[in-house]
Amino acid sequence: MDRVAFTIFGLDIMWYGVLMALAMILCVFIALKEGKRVKISEDDLLNLAIIAIPCGLLGARLYYVIFNWSWYSNHLSEILNFRGGGMAIHGALIGGILAGFIYTKIKKINFFKMADTVMIGIPLGQAIGRWGNYINGEAHGGPTSLPWGIIVDGIKVHPTFLYESIWDLGIFIFLWCFRKKKKYEGQLAITYLILYSIGRFFIEGLRTDSLMIGQLRMAQVISLVTIIVCLILHKILSKKKNRG
Repeated sequence: MDRVAFTIFGLDIMWYGVLMALAMILCVFIALKEGKRVKISEDDLLNLAIIAIPCGLLGARLYYVIFNWSWYSNHLSEILNFRGGGMAIHGALIGGILAGFIYTKIKKINFFKMADTVMIGIPLGQAIGRWGNYINGEAHGGPTSLPWGIIVDGIKVHPTFLYESIWDLGIFIFLWCFRKKKKYEGQLAITYLILYSIGRFFIEGLRTDSLMIGQLRMAQVISLVTIIVCLILHKILSKKKNRG
C-alpha cells in the first residue's frame, strides 16, 4: 500500500501522519466531552493539549533515538527528523504525563482527575494509529501459519499491529463503560496503563523490530515496571479514598 496519502506543494503527507493526527484530534474531543461531565474547564483541557501533544511527540522521538543511539550518534542531524520515522508510544506517554503533571501543579488542578479525563481516549487513538504501522509495513511479528497472518516480503507473519489495535480498542470500550463507576481519582489512568502494559508485554514478544537494552526487549521491561508502579499507586490511592 502506498504510504503517501496526498501531496501538498510537493510535500508528501504520509498516511501514518494522517492517522496520528486523527488519533490526537479524537483524544482531545473525548477529553473535552469527559471534562464537561467531571467539571474540568475546556480551557484547561485545550491548554494542556497544546502543551502535552508536542511533549508527547518529542518524548516518542527521543525515546526511540536513545535506544538506537549507536546509529544516531553518527547521524546527529537525524535526531529530530520526525518524518524519517522512529516513534515510540512509551516515550510519548512519558512526555505527555510529565507535561500534564507540571501543568496541573502550576494550575493547582488535581493531577489524577485530569489524568483520568485525558487518558480515557488514548487507547482509541492508539488503536487508530497502529494502522499506520500496517501501511508502512512495520511493527509486525515473526513467521506464523495462522490464517490471519499477513504477507511481508513473501513470508506470512503475525499482524502484531492488528493484535494491539484490537486490544487497545477493547481497553477504550472498557474504560468508557467503567468511567462512571470508578472509586477514586486516577483509577481510569491506572487501569489503562495496567491493561495496556499487559497486552503490550505479550504482543512485544511476537515482534521482530523491538527496541532492545542488552538482551531484553525494552517495551517488555517498561511494561513490567509500569504494572508494578500502577499496582502500588492503586493500593495507595484506594486506601487514601477509603480513609477520606
